[in-house]
Amino acid sequence: MATSRRRSRGRSRTARAFKILLVVAVLAGAVVAAKPVWRHFHPEPPELTVRYRTETAASADAAQPWLEVFNTSEKTVRLSDVTLRYYFTADGAASYAYNCVEASVGCSNMTGTVKEMPSPSDGADHYLEIGFTQKAGTLKPGANSRGLQLQLYRTDHKPLRQDGDWSFDAAKKTYEKSERIPAYKRGVLVWGEAPGGADTGSASGPASGSSGAAAGKDAAPLPEGAFFDDFNYRGPKDTALFKHGWLVRTSKGGPGIESTWTAKGVSFPAADAETSGGQVLQLRASTDGTKAGTRQAALGTKDPSFRTGTYAARVHFTDKPTTGKNGDHVNQTYFTIGGSGEQYSELDNEYMPNGGWGAPGPKLDTTSWRHAGRNDRVTSKTERSLAGWHTMLITVEENEVTYSVDGKTLYRSGAAYAPRADMSINFNTWFIDLPFTGERAWDMQIDWVYHQTGEPLTAKAAEQAVKGFQGDGTSFFDTRPAS
Repeated sequence: MATSRRRSRGRSRTARAFKILLVVAVLAGAVVAAKPVWRHFHPEPPELTVRYRTETAASADAAQPWLEVFNTSEKTVRLSDVTLRYYFTADGAASYAYNCVEASVGCSNMTGTVKEMPSPSDGADHYLEIGFTQKAGTLKPGANSRGLQLQLYRTDHKPLRQDGDWSFDAAKKTYEKSERIPAYKRGVLVWGEAPGGADTGSASGPASGSSGAAAGKDAAPLPEGAFFDDFNYRGPKDTALFKHGWLVRTSKGGPGIESTWTAKGVSFPAADAETSGGQVLQLRASTDGTKAGTRQAALGTKDPSFRTGTYAARVHFTDKPTTGKNGDHVNQTYFTIGGSGEQYSELDNEYMPNGGWGAPGPKLDTTSWRHAGRNDRVTSKTERSLAGWHTMLITVEENEVTYSVDGKTLYRSGAAYAPRADMSINFNTWFIDLPFTGERAWDMQIDWVYHQTGEPLTAKAAEQAVKGFQGDGTSFFDTRPAS
């Protein structure tokens, strides 16, 4: 009898336990089923929030989005993990370029690439993908990147139409949240939406120079003590050109035809098939044979802040005018200059297809100066045509200056003519004289310029470095210490 009562109590306890487990399972299932409903009405805050404003109308010379990125999570976010996308519809077959005008994180620490969407959608068939380098830093919880002033424009420099572009909103004159500029963190969408729901899962491929954030892989950091420019600008009056350290010459004086320097000869056309794409700097010297009808063009860094190291540039020289009759003593120049008096320093590459100063052409004069007033210099002539694209190097060491073209050494000058002052980097196209009348124009082009402080580079090393910058969507940077 006692055994029967014990069995009955045991069965009762088992039944109660089963009922409790059943109730718990039912409640757990209800919670799981209700979770999507709860999230719908009580969504978790996004990790990032993007705010946007613009001052442009639907028809403009360039799209000019100003962006801010807020960290709305409870963890610190590396900006190099962040990618932003600005969606738009291209005007026909037009090609587009980007530059950074100003950014609190530094334009040197921002990158951008224009990409075509695999499947066009309503309001977009392209997007500008913005990334950040490792040196852009971090955003603590609640922190704001502050203003990122960007420009997106046609490389033929015609006005673009923004009507209906997915990310454009003319009504946002002050910063407001914009879910039409999606943000990704290490490739995962954390803010906003793409047109037609495209790319809502992840960003495709590396985040155009954002240290590979979209693919979750860090790219090589930018070299320290370096300056690079791929010449992505809207024109000689582009604010970004000045912000990036360049100055278009309009001042009086020589060389060439005195006081004929003008911004009208400076432009940034789309690159040809022989370059790495994008845009080039073009300097046009034009004349009708009179001083009044002559225009010379020059662009240089506004501050003399370069000395030792490698000065590399991809330059296109020409033996014939773009328009008009040939025969000018035209000078296409890539040079550095700085200091004065006993500290004067100048290093020249001067290409003269028709010669000059009594010497026949084509020729390239490579000259190291010690004192302009005393005409103290040493020079070497390379007497052959250099028409076409070339990688020009000036390598400055403490006791020697080496000039080379496409990796072949042309000339070395010794310690007495090594620079003793900081210099600026310059490109000029100008006339030595005006031997005849008639309209004509000469164009010199520069694909890119790269300076590495204190380090001698080969032409191949410089070209490979530039290819890497361009592949990461880096069109400009300056990692030299602030002067």
